[in-house]
Amino acid sequence: MWDYTDKVLDHFRNPRNVGIVPDADGVGEVGSLACGDALKLTFKLGRDKRITDVKFKTFGCASAIASSSALTEIIKGMTLEEAGKVTNQDIANYLGGLPEQKMHCSVMGREALEVAIANYKTGTTAKKILAGKVICTCFGVTEEEIERVVRDNNLTTVEQVTNYCKAGGGCGGCKDDIEQIIQRVRKELDAKLAAAQKPAKLTVLQKVKLIEETLDREIRPMLKRDGGDVELIDVSGNRVIVSFRGMCAGCQAAPITMKDVVEAKLKEFVSADLTVEEEKS
Repeated sequence: MWDYTDKVLDHFRNPRNVGIVPDADGVGEVGSLACGDALKLTFKLGRDKRITDVKFKTFGCASAIASSSALTEIIKGMTLEEAGKVTNQDIANYLGGLPEQKMHCSVMGREALEVAIANYKTGTTAKKILAGKVICTCFGVTEEEIERVVRDNNLTTVEQVTNYCKAGGGCGGCKDDIEQIIQRVRKELDAKLAAAQKPAKLTVLQKVKLIEETLDREIRPMLKRDGGDVELIDVSGNRVIVSFRGMCAGCQAAPITMKDVVEAKLKEFVSADLTVEEEKS
């Protein structure tokens, strides 16, 4: 027995908005009886272009019924733009969570809504059409669909992908392909995260202040232990001009200290683009 929340059980036992909207503005059909899950979603817009009526008919388990019922409650009263932003996680959260093995039911609801909105906007078919390379032939899941569930739900394993879209849940022959897709998407997500975490471009004053703080905190204490010191002379773009003082001045090891200590620390704490030069006498 699955560990369902009370809200899931309520929407399963007392589903809202069951049926078909007469003369619907948008119709979306996804899934297949042969695969064990199917959903038809219909909606009607009011004069204000908000969803005034929405109904569903589904063939599936308790999670499929509850997810479909929850989706209709969520989007009622929304504009199509607002409804189009509803994610499968929003559906699951509305229900207080779903067992991970049943998350594909929330994904099916989101897909049906997307097809219905596309049907209204373009007059195209109300049934989901496979687009792109089919990776899982058992359940008809494409590369694009797998990429999306990985990206939208931060998935990291083949088992999770199976739970969210059924891919890999049949013969298992596509699991290596799914693993490759996961690794590719994770690499893209990690690159975006790293780019987002890069500090904003510093102004000249910010850069000079950060260099001075790094010299005081990370560099001068090491040099002073050996009777030396360093002074910031100028900053020109990414060129930092310094002058050694005390025992460091004229020391044969000064060029090594400049690169391995001063420049290394400034690259670490200020900007990787910085280069350090000693003031020419």
